[in-house]
Amino acid sequence: MQSLIENSESYLIFFVLVFMFLASMVKILNEYERGVVFRLGKALPNPKGPGVVLIIPLIDRMVRIDLRTVTFDVPAQDIISKDNVTLKVNAVIYFRVTNPLKSVISVENYMYATSQLAQTTLRSVLGEVDLDQLLMDRTTINQKLQAILDEHTEGWGIKVATVEVKQIDLPMEMQRAMAKQAEAERERRASVIAAEGEFQAAKQLAAAAETMGKQELTLQLRYLQTLKEVASSEGNTTTVFPFPTEFLKTFASISK
Repeated sequence: MQSLIENSESYLIFFVLVFMFLASMVKILNEYERGVVFRLGKALPNPKGPGVVLIIPLIDRMVRIDLRTVTFDVPAQDIISKDNVTLKVNAVIYFRVTNPLKSVISVENYMYATSQLAQTTLRSVLGEVDLDQLLMDRTTINQKLQAILDEHTEGWGIKVATVEVKQIDLPMEMQRAMAKQAEAERERRASVIAAEGEFQAAKQLAAAAETMGKQELTLQLRYLQTLKEVASSEGNTTTVFPFPTEFLKTFASISK
């Protein structure tokens, strides 16, 4: 009886070990995952997955690689622009793995390597441009950053899709100077618009004066209209004004 119990326990342990061995052979990879398998230290040429993948325990080792786009925030970097302005600039990069095998065997940690490359590239590129260019032509700078990063990470099996400069922190003195410049620009535009308005009004008045100068009666009627407006604006019913003799001459010529 004791021997039977011992044999049962041995079979149970054996079946448990066999089950664990078989379970360790089966790996399930999601649709967005691939598995780079190393067999006795040598990488197999074709990554596995998605779905069920069988590996040989103690002989194979599998590294999971996520193929989804990764969003990485580049920490704020201290940068001195080409015109010697100290800035703090941060950015965001979007990249993904296009070659799982290269991302494992060509670089130790592709996430860390890409982040460090992004920081150094950001400082290098922005240090070659003026502050005005950085503020006004950010699209071109983003495209240049993306092209440089994509070129360097191609050998790692990484595709950099987009790079965006997120925020630019200016020194307080520079912010005050830019605010004064913007205010001066607004005042200049207001002065130009006012001058243009006066110029157009002067042209219209000159044209009106030329027209009225050709017709003496028109000038006299305009004179009476002006006196009426003055009287109504003052609120008076009696107004004393000089009466030009030319006015009488005009009406005399008409009566003839």
